[in-house]
Amino acid sequence: MGAYSYRALDEKGKQVKGILEGDSERHVRSQLRQKQLKPIEVGSSSEKHDTGAGRSLYKTRIKQSELSLIMRQLATLINSNMPLDEVLTATAQQARKPRIKTLMLQVRSRVVEGHSLAYALGDFPLVFSEMYCSMVKAGEHAGFLGRVMESLAEYTEDRQHTQQDLSGAMIYPIILVVLAVTVIGLLMTFVVPELVGMFAHSKAELPLPTRIVIVLSDFFSAYWWLMIAGLVAAGLSAQYFLKDPGRRRQWHRLLLKLPFISGMIASMDSARFASTLSILVSSGVPLLEGLRIAGQVLNNLELRAASKAVANIVQEGGSLSRALEQAKVFPPMMVHMVASGEASGELEHMLARSALNQERELKMVLGNLMQILEPVMIVVMAVIVCFIVFAILLPIIEMNNLVV
Repeated sequence: MGAYSYRALDEKGKQVKGILEGDSERHVRSQLRQKQLKPIEVGSSSEKHDTGAGRSLYKTRIKQSELSLIMRQLATLINSNMPLDEVLTATAQQARKPRIKTLMLQVRSRVVEGHSLAYALGDFPLVFSEMYCSMVKAGEHAGFLGRVMESLAEYTEDRQHTQQDLSGAMIYPIILVVLAVTVIGLLMTFVVPELVGMFAHSKAELPLPTRIVIVLSDFFSAYWWLMIAGLVAAGLSAQYFLKDPGRRRQWHRLLLKLPFISGMIASMDSARFASTLSILVSSGVPLLEGLRIAGQVLNNLELRAASKAVANIVQEGGSLSRALEQAKVFPPMMVHMVASGEASGELEHMLARSALNQERELKMVLGNLMQILEPVMIVVMAVIVCFIVFAILLPIIEMNNLVV
């Protein structure tokens, strides 16, 4: 059975839309008529294309918050010992958005056809990454799918909370920057030209600050469109430049050499790497496969290449801690905790603890940065505005002195 979207008319002639599960379009039309609805249009709601390997990859995308809710619902229902098809049906029925309902019905249809849940989730790689599929596959084989889904739900919720914290920390500085640029732009474009017009008839030489402000004001007034076009062109050029994997890796390598920024990037990606590897290993995924999958969650290409080197060293018989140490890009505390976990036989727990420590350190660094950045930006904005006011008042004061 598949999911079909429909448009129909109810008894009052009002058009309604929705999604129904059925064997065919005819079956769905029959269901609509039984509900006293007159079908207008019925079609498959799946968005797919053939990969050439016999499987269909659906293009559905959802937000992190929506994925977090789906995983929590699946974990709760599976742990309540409900049959898997009923779990997926209930999750689809609870979905408010049509695309999420379609997604869960398509997953259910694959499961009803006899495929495993991991295989069904694999049809949606833009929603359920390889990590999700590998963990679900390990849970299905080992017989503890409920525990795995619980871990995935917690992992997804933690990622959502981390993203929300990072986004929240950046809101206030962004507002300050936008406000500062707007105020200064308005002053230079509209206010300054009106005020300096009174000096046009004066033959006296204007003070240097006033001349600077007038030149900048004229430039803003005449070429504001050029500055906007330049910013857009710079953004598009950077996007085009970073499309090439080689150039993007060079840029990522440079970021890892910059003071302060390198520490934030290393902490962020290392926390993601350790957390992913921990949850994979604890779910029964082999370490080598876990390293390969965990490396894919790294955003920095230089760190991703280092994770591949770590996997190669481990495959050759080396320890994970020694491999991480040789990579020379992962935080020393993470290396020490992994070594402790290997020695005590609790690698997954130490990886999880390492990820938690990295996230705490990152939040602390961001908090300190925001505390420093906010007053600095306010002071800079105040200095610029004061300079403009001073440049305007200075010739007025000199003219008054001449009159006296």
